[in-house]
Amino acid sequence: MNVTLTVSSLIEAVANDAALRRVRRLQPAGGVGDKLFPPTYPGAGRNAPPRHVFERRRVDGGDVWCVLIDSVQSQANRLEEALLSAAEQGGIRLPYVTVDFRGAGLDPLERITSLDAPHRVYDAILRDSLLEGQPFMQSQAGRRLAAAKPADATALLELSPTALLFGAWHSQGEGGGLGAKFPRALVSEIMGIDTPVDEIPNQRTGEKEPRTAGQRTGSRIDPLGVLRKVEVFKGGEGWSPHQKEAGARAKKVRPSEINHGNIAPTVQPLGVTCAYAEHRAVITLAGLRRLRFGSDERNDAGRALIAALGLVALAEQDAGGYALRSRCDLVCDGSAPLELVRADGSTESVDLDRDNAQALYQETYARAESAGFRFESISLKPQEKLIEIVRRSREFALEGAGGEEPEKN
Repeated sequence: MNVTLTVSSLIEAVANDAALRRVRRLQPAGGVGDKLFPPTYPGAGRNAPPRHVFERRRVDGGDVWCVLIDSVQSQANRLEEALLSAAEQGGIRLPYVTVDFRGAGLDPLERITSLDAPHRVYDAILRDSLLEGQPFMQSQAGRRLAAAKPADATALLELSPTALLFGAWHSQGEGGGLGAKFPRALVSEIMGIDTPVDEIPNQRTGEKEPRTAGQRTGSRIDPLGVLRKVEVFKGGEGWSPHQKEAGARAKKVRPSEINHGNIAPTVQPLGVTCAYAEHRAVITLAGLRRLRFGSDERNDAGRALIAALGLVALAEQDAGGYALRSRCDLVCDGSAPLELVRADGSTESVDLDRDNAQALYQETYARAESAGFRFESISLKPQEKLIEIVRRSREFALEGAGGEEPEKN
């Protein structure tokens, strides 16, 4: 018999059970065995080629090579994006902090929210903005956020509850990085299971390292037919076939370095196949019990709100699908129930769809308001110094300078 979550049963689960989890199998949209392109990361060592992230995992009693398809951090960003979209479309009420860049002359940039910023409510973008003319962290709301602790997380719940769901750290807080840390309550990750790899000896250490058995080819034929032997000079004034016209310190470069000419065919060890992909998501109920909000009633209401918000996040991501990046489009391989994990490790399936998740969240939101929480969304204005560094960065980018100093003679 499946469990139907209500506000009361969710509060009881948060008080007594271990977690809510779902383990879902996925396959490439192109079909079983189609190649996927997970994210790449810098290789080990100077000038090392990009690589995927492989690790051995215990699966069905054996050690198999797996590849990271979407990291915990990347999943958090996608889930925050889904929640922000749901809030903007009126599906849920969700407080958050916004930095409004409209009128700053930085079009098309309009705003950054605490769901977009890398460090959420404690990000430098918010810290270097103003609330009614006052630096944000010096305002009453900012001081509340700075003083927040797991022993009283009221300020985060009222101003940006996603910071409690996905974790936050006041790294610029008291003691130079000793500010309060709020661990993630929702952990979500996608792995490719049973991935063919070649184990290649490291030239420096001799130890074998995994490398994908897949290959990616690349090439480009220039429709203008610009040949490699054509002389091109690149300098402070851009590029020119004449060294003087390219400006001071102009250097001779290949046409390909100014994006002209053919690109010779290349083969790189990139792209993977796998038996299947696995999306594993866990909302820790035991972890939520570490958060306190001032009284038993407020504790129950606040913790249930965060749990319900996590369920909405997963349901909204389901509705949006798994188009992760170019050539990394996944689809469900059968149904996978949400499970309530009891304290003894036993599980029960939970009935929950997108509409039910939103309704449950709205009920927990109303319950929290009745318990005395006062939710508020705040709009900030960027300080002029923040606008200026963005403007200068754009100027450097347009000039192709990258913001680097010219070489010294």
